[in-house]
Amino acid sequence: MSQSTAAVIAGAYFPGPRSENETWVRGEFQAVLDQWFGWRKALFVDDPAVVSAADRLSPDRLERREILSQRLGELCAALTAETPTYTPRYIGHMKAEVSLPALFGWLAAMLHNPNNTSREASTVGTVIEAEAIGMLAAMVGYDPAVAQGHFTSGGTVANFEAVWRARYRMDHWLSLGLYISEKTGAPLDVFAAAHMGWDRFRALWSEHGLTDAVLRRYSAAVGTPADIWRRISRAAGRDYLGPVMLVPGNKHYSWSKAANLFGLGEESLWPVALDAEGRLEVDDLERLAQRAEAEGRPVLMAVGVAGTTETGEIDPIDALHDRLERWEAERGVHVWRHVDAAYGGFLCAILGGPDEAVLTPASAAALRAIGRADSVTIDPHKLGYVPYACGAFLTRDAARYAVSAFDAPYLDRPELGDGKWSSTLEGSRSAAGAAATWLTGRTLGFGPEGMGSLLAETIRARQAFQTAVAEAVPEVRFLEPADANIVCFSVARPGEPLSLANRRTEALFEAIHRSHEFSVSKTTLGDDYAAVIARHVSGYGGVRDTPGLVLVRCVFMNPYWAGPAFRTALFPPFIALLREVIARPVADL
Repeated sequence: MSQSTAAVIAGAYFPGPRSENETWVRGEFQAVLDQWFGWRKALFVDDPAVVSAADRLSPDRLERREILSQRLGELCAALTAETPTYTPRYIGHMKAEVSLPALFGWLAAMLHNPNNTSREASTVGTVIEAEAIGMLAAMVGYDPAVAQGHFTSGGTVANFEAVWRARYRMDHWLSLGLYISEKTGAPLDVFAAAHMGWDRFRALWSEHGLTDAVLRRYSAAVGTPADIWRRISRAAGRDYLGPVMLVPGNKHYSWSKAANLFGLGEESLWPVALDAEGRLEVDDLERLAQRAEAEGRPVLMAVGVAGTTETGEIDPIDALHDRLERWEAERGVHVWRHVDAAYGGFLCAILGGPDEAVLTPASAAALRAIGRADSVTIDPHKLGYVPYACGAFLTRDAARYAVSAFDAPYLDRPELGDGKWSSTLEGSRSAAGAAATWLTGRTLGFGPEGMGSLLAETIRARQAFQTAVAEAVPEVRFLEPADANIVCFSVARPGEPLSLANRRTEALFEAIHRSHEFSVSKTTLGDDYAAVIARHVSGYGGVRDTPGLVLVRCVFMNPYWAGPAFRTALFPPFIALLREVIARPVADL
């Protein structure tokens, strides 16, 4: 896809960095308000009015409205000091301009304030949610006819949803294994039972004539966990220490939260080693799975990341699936596979189009493999350009979406159908994010000709930035490779120790921050990135005399980078700032 097409999309579907689309946007906002007011006027026309014409002009009401107007003005004035993340000068975090389809969809839905807790509370919103989930499912490679999911407040909760469902599945299988062991006296192979698969589960269920009521007495999720774990230990002839989660060292902090919230403990989070390029090592994942088996501990889930929060790297998700699918085929061991694609999931929109070459073959293969996962996290409020807060949780089918249900008597109404109120971690859920995503999908589109074209151009902007800076400032050391539209770099002269390079990099970050001309972010890579740090430092002949690597982090997700004008205008002053800081004596750093 040509750059001009992406630029046209950015100009048509976004407000414009200088409010270039102001007149049209005002008109659309007014149209939304007109429709909303008209809808309210047209319903129940015989009902009495609350406010008469005389009341509207009464001194008391006019005074109250004046106070509200003043306070609203104060709020709006205060918000002008907010970080201007709409401008291409902001390359700090995973946040940028909001698209107009998303903004219009969000506004239209918020005026009606539907609550997707049930179909009764959100007659239209729940339908929009289902259709928007289908669009996202198709984009990541799921069959939208069978995929399931719902919108969340963000990627953290979506990752929690995956843990909840993985535990539900594992608990069923392990409960059945415990039942058989206690009834027959046969020793319990905890790992084999917890990964038996649904086919084996159903066969044993029928063989033993089980019912839900019976199996609940063997469930750690339903009963008393301490008692069930004690019984599992006795049946297995060894202490049962609970399941583990295999999550790469580039993980998001939400996984530590999940281990805490689900009562698994920090020790249950087994970090998978990263290779020298910052991606999950599949061999180490298999080694950890074998260790878990040897220790009699089930693997609750194995996680791959598509678009890490630190550097945007994409794990070899295809290789992860290949390895664990082989376990299924050869040994009947079923391990839940989750892809945390909160950031990079939307890059799937590039696949299959003329812009796919902007991705490396490895990244394209990994993104294509997302559809083989049991579950996926994706955040429309990141690369979907949807307002906060809007995440989504997807599963390949209904069986994987199944989870413990918690009934609410006031919602237990047969006529409501299969509302998702009982199977989502969040109770009340606004339909605004779903509507924003739905209108984005129906206009811009989640394929190569729409969203894919725009995102491909942000990757090209990152590449152009790297080229321009590398040619002008040789002391800048880019972290390689960069898979998406995020790039990180340090500042180091040939052969100098990492501690000094970190001081230079810190000084550069502070200088950029004080300039108020650009917004960047900073990150420090630690022990999980040992191989990455060693590779990076050796690239300039440096010496690693301190454990951490300080990096300036730039996120080129702003849609306006699709046009060459901003690259021409903004790269030179950024480079000038780099040169000015790097030229300072070491003693001044």
